[in-house]
Amino acid sequence: MPYPEMMIHGMRQELAQLGIEETKTPEAVTEALSTDGTVMVVVNSVCGCAAGGVRPGIAMALANSENKPDKAITVFAGADIDATDVAREHFTGYMPSSPSIGLLKNGQLVKMFERRDLEGRPPQVIAQSLIEAFDEIAAANASAANN
Repeated sequence: MPYPEMMIHGMRQELAQLGIEETKTPEAVTEALSTDGTVMVVVNSVCGCAAGGVRPGIAMALANSENKPDKAITVFAGADIDATDVAREHFTGYMPSSPSIGLLKNGQLVKMFERRDLEGRPPQVIAQSLIEAFDEIAAANASAANN
C-alpha cells in the first residue's frame, strides 16, 4: 500500500521547488527519459538520510554547479510505485535502493548513487559528489563534440 500523499507532500515539495519534475506515472518517467541529453533521476524516500542529506545535497549541487543535467525528474519510492519501478529499470546492474540518484545520458545510465553512497553523508559531501559527476559528464560531452 502506498504512503498517504498527505504524509509525503512536504518531502515531494522539497525537490519540486528546485525545479525537479515529479513523475508519478510510468508513462511520465518513460517520456522524461526518452529525451536526449543528461537526466538526473532522483528516487525520493521518507527515510532520514533523504531528509538530512540527499534532498539538501541535491539543492546545494544544483545551486553551485555550472554543469547541471539537462533535465531532472523524481519518483517517490513507496508512493509512485509503478513509476519507481520504471525508473529503476534504467539502473541496470544495481539493486533497488532508496534514496538513490541515477544520471542518464541519452537514456543510458552513466553514474549511479545508491543508498549506501548517500546514507550517513552530510549534504555538502553529497553535493560535491554530484557536482563532480555533473562535471565528468560535461567533460565527456565536450570531448565527444570535439571528435
